[in-house]
Amino acid sequence: MRSRRRPTSELPRQHEKAAAVEEMFDEIAGRYDLLNRLLTFRLDTRWRRQAVRALGLQPGETVIDVACGTGDLCNELEAAGLRAVGMDFSAGMLAAATTHAPLARSDALCLGVRDASLDGATCGFALRNFASLEPFFAELARVLRPGARIALLEVAEPANPLLRAGHKLYFGKVVPAVGSLLSSRSAYRYLPESVSYLPEVPVLLAQLAAAGFGDVDRAALSGGIAQLITATRSG
Repeated sequence: MRSRRRPTSELPRQHEKAAAVEEMFDEIAGRYDLLNRLLTFRLDTRWRRQAVRALGLQPGETVIDVACGTGDLCNELEAAGLRAVGMDFSAGMLAAATTHAPLARSDALCLGVRDASLDGATCGFALRNFASLEPFFAELARVLRPGARIALLEVAEPANPLLRAGHKLYFGKVVPAVGSLLSSRSAYRYLPESVSYLPEVPVLLAQLAAAGFGDVDRAALSGGIAQLITATRSG
């Protein structure tokens, strides 16, 4: 299996990561949604809807959206009849929120929610921003009831060599260029490079299984430029 690139020297080290990521998202919050729509050609909205459908939950059930940002996934959850609660540690992103769902500032590793009290959880394009994934998966397992579902969206690299080359050019060159014009160059250089923080897919799925999740699955989206990881909290 192709090995993932190691984080470059420009990326924050693990002990610096939380503070650096918080500062970055505070800075770009005002134009974050605009850049998402522009840079993904609005595919991000389709991916969020797919994530909500993949939960397979009933209307009225409660779902926590971790690293909710401005609340896009919360809006999709509520549109599906679910009760959404958003958590993010960036005050800037929460201040720019466009959702009516209740939001709170919280660290993803300490959600401040009772054990086994939630029916589902989502997380959109934030896994690579966490200092460590295993504690996050353990915290998800703690707050979810047996049978609860999770849907985690993240960027990915296409398996097809031609698509991968085109994606690398777009993600590595075009995204930072557009980001520098409309928002922050440093932030939109970080976002493509931060893919290197993600573990290989088998490792990621094994971490979820070890945390207490079953039916762990991973689906490639839009030719492999994004991925959707789903799982069920074991009883």
